[in-house]
Amino acid sequence: MYRVARASEYLVITGAGITDIKIAKKAWIFPGQSCTVFDVSPVNYTFEVQAMSAEKLPFVLPAVFTIGPRLDDDESLFLYAKLISPHDKLSHHVKELVQGIIEGETRVLAASMTMEEVFRGTKEFKQEVFSKVQLELNQFGLLIYNANVKQLVDVPGHEYFSYLGQKTQMEAANQAKVDVAEARMKGEVGSKLREGQTLQNAAKIDAETRIIATQRQGQGRKEEIKVKTEVKTPGNSLRGRMHNTVSL
Repeated sequence: MYRVARASEYLVITGAGITDIKIAKKAWIFPGQSCTVFDVSPVNYTFEVQAMSAEKLPFVLPAVFTIGPRLDDDESLFLYAKLISPHDKLSHHVKELVQGIIEGETRVLAASMTMEEVFRGTKEFKQEVFSKVQLELNQFGLLIYNANVKQLVDVPGHEYFSYLGQKTQMEAANQAKVDVAEARMKGEVGSKLREGQTLQNAAKIDAETRIIATQRQGQGRKEEIKVKTEVKTPGNSLRGRMHNTVSL
């Protein structure tokens, strides 16, 4: 019998002539062989992981993981076909397996960090959780295709994240007030500096104008004296010559 898998499926063949298992998209199934089909579409798993910090303060990590078999690696697909595909991927068994890995790694990581470190480094904390979970999923041929983690949540009766959030908001508001005050002060100082520079430039220009006017006035007087001197000199010579003529 000839079997062909759908686009999101693979065939797992066991039996006569096959040492372990054979994975294929299409194949002849001979007498003495068995063929099953498994789907490789990723599945969404929603969890609310309860963890505890180094100070023994509990918190909740709401998360949605999209997990499925790794298709770009033959060894991973082989592991998935052997270990996971015999079970329905939506079954309680598979969900418990994935949830156990996620909860275990999250709790171990959280226990090594203070609540302040978890809160301040939320992005890094989540990324570290994903990395550690992926390492554990590798042994089952599973891959995290996507992971969405919501805001860390306080356990009822422990409002630590709420208080830290309020503290952060107050610090941001106070810093904003300081920034506004500094900007206003810089603006006022800059305005005064520009006003002073304008007055200084005006005074400098006025002084230079007066100097130039004085220089021109002095030059004009010199020219006037020179002209008067030149006019007087020819007259004196003429009177001298006339006096000499009369004497003769």
